[in-house]
Amino acid sequence: MGRIGDKHEFFVDMTCEGCSNAVARVLNKLGDVQFDIDLPNKKILIECKHSVETLTECLKKTGKDVQYVGEK
Repeated sequence: MGRIGDKHEFFVDMTCEGCSNAVARVLNKLGDVQFDIDLPNKKILIECKHSVETLTECLKKTGKDVQYVGEK
């Protein structure tokens, strides 16, 4: 499977599966995104061509605290 863009890691203050489902919903709406949600560690690894700013704004729509960790 080929890469679809850069890999970015974010911290999102998710406390339950409902939180991670909300995150998955907003990312799926964005489109052209592959992601892996690590709920216990409150981290999300996202692979896409979108900018960090776009991803941050998208994740903030969940109402959670969002911090960009860095490129992977």
